[in-house]
Amino acid sequence: MDSKEFREAAVSSIDEIISYYDNIGERNVVSTVEPGYLRKLLPSEAPADGEPWSDIQQDIEGKILPGITHWQHPGFHAFFPCATSYPSILGELYSAALSGACFNWICSPAVTELETIVLDWLAKILGLPTCYLSMGPTRGGGVIQGSASEAVLTAMVAARDKYLRETTPAGLEGDALEDAIAHKRSRMVALATSMTHSSTKKAAIILGVRFITIPVSAEDGYALTGPVLAAALENCRARGLEPFFLTATLGTTDTCAVDDFDGISSSLADFVPAGSPGEVWVHIDAAYAGAALVCPEVQEATEISLIDRFHSFDMNMHKWLLTNFDASCLFVRDREWFTRALTINQAVYSNTASDGGLVTDYREWQIPLGRRFRSLKIWFVMRSYGVNGLQAYIRRTTQLGEDFASWLRARPGLFEILTGPSFALTVFRMVGKDTGECNARTKKLCDRVNATGKMWVTSTLLDGRFAIRMMTGVRTTEKEHVEAAFQTLAENAEDVLKTT
Repeated sequence: MDSKEFREAAVSSIDEIISYYDNIGERNVVSTVEPGYLRKLLPSEAPADGEPWSDIQQDIEGKILPGITHWQHPGFHAFFPCATSYPSILGELYSAALSGACFNWICSPAVTELETIVLDWLAKILGLPTCYLSMGPTRGGGVIQGSASEAVLTAMVAARDKYLRETTPAGLEGDALEDAIAHKRSRMVALATSMTHSSTKKAAIILGVRFITIPVSAEDGYALTGPVLAAALENCRARGLEPFFLTATLGTTDTCAVDDFDGISSSLADFVPAGSPGEVWVHIDAAYAGAALVCPEVQEATEISLIDRFHSFDMNMHKWLLTNFDASCLFVRDREWFTRALTINQAVYSNTASDGGLVTDYREWQIPLGRRFRSLKIWFVMRSYGVNGLQAYIRRTTQLGEDFASWLRARPGLFEILTGPSFALTVFRMVGKDTGECNARTKKLCDRVNATGKMWVTSTLLDGRFAIRMMTGVRTTEKEHVEAAFQTLAENAEDVLKTT
C-alpha cells in the first residue's frame, strides 16, 4: 500500500467509522454469534499474495462486526463504560503512525515529556494532592499503564520491595540475607475487601504472597471502614502475619462504594505509623469513579485530599473519560519507590540523558519494557473537550443515573433499589415475599431484557441477593435511551410477576 492507496483507504475507513457511530443504535448491543463462528468464515491459512484493501474492508462489516459487542451503544448499561471519542481515535491514529517502543526518553523525547505533562494536568484536574505531581514536594508523578490490573501489580511490586528493604534485619549478607528475605516473604500479606476488584488478589498470586479478603457489609454501604480494617490488622498480627499492602477503593465494581479514607488512615497509623519502616502501602483503586473527580463537588464529597496519606492512586481514562482503551493513569507519591523496585539496567539502554539522571525513563515505572505513545490521545481529548467539557459529560451521565433511580422509586410494587445511584450506577432488584422469590424474579428479568438485544445490563450478588446493575455512563447514551431502557425493564418485570 503506497501513500496514494493509503489516502484512499484511510478516507474510506474514516467514512465507515463515522457511519458506524451515526447508526450504532440500530444494531443489537450484544453479539449473538456462536463460539467458533469466525473460524468457519476465514480460510485456514494466510493468503500467499496480498489482497486489495476493498476486499479486506468489506470483511469488517461481513465477518468482524457480527462478533462485536458494541460498548459505545446507547443501550450499553453493563459493567462500566469503555469510553472513546473522535479526538481519542485521532490520537490513536497518530500514535500508530509514530510507532516505537519508547522505553527510554531518548527513544522519543516527546513521548516521555508529553506523558509527564498531561498526567500533571490530569492530577490537578482530579484534585489530587500536590505530592502526586511530577514537580511536587516529594517528586511523585504519573505513568500510563495498560489497565488498572497492571497498575495494582506495579504498585504491589514496589510495596513488596519497600517493605522488605525496611524490615529485613540489617547487616545480613549472602545466604543469610536470602534466607531472611524468604522467611519474611512467607509472612507478608496483601489485603483487600470482598468488594475490591479481583486484580489485587491476582497481583498477590503473581507475586507469590498471601492474600486476605476483608468482609464488608450492607450496614456500612459495602465500604471498608476504620474499625473493620483495624480488626483485620489485629487478626493478622495474632497469626504472625505481616500486612504490607492494602487496596482501598473509590467506586467499587459491584456498587460504586467509596471506602472510608479517613478511618483507614487512622487505623493504619495505630498499627504502624505513617512514614515508619514497615508501614502498609495503600493503593487507591479509582479505576471507574475516579473520572468523576473532574467535578469539584465530587472531590469534596469523596475527601480526595486525604490521599496524601497514601502511596499510589489509579484511575482509567478509558472507562468514563472519553479516551479509548488503554489509558490507565497511575500516580505515585514518591517515584523512587518505583525506580528502586523496577530498574533493571542493560548496556543497550545506556544514553547520556538517562545515565545523567536528567530525564524520566518510564520503563522503570512499569512491568513491561516497551510502551506506546498513549499520552497523545489524552492530550487530544483534554484539549478538545477542555475541563468544562469533561465536567459536563460526567454531570450529564450522572444525572441520567439519578433519573433512572427516580423512575424505579416510582414503581415500589416492582422494584427495590439496593445501592445508589452512585457514579451513574444503580443496583436494584425486583420485589418479592422473600430473598428466594426476589432472586428468581430478578434473574428472570435480567435474562429477558438482555434477550431483547436493545439493551445490556449485568448482575451482581450482594449478601445472597441477586441484583441488576444499571450504568448510564456511555457517551452516546441520552435521556431518551434511559427512558426506553426503564420501559423495557418495567414491561418485562410486569410479565415476570404474572408468571411467578
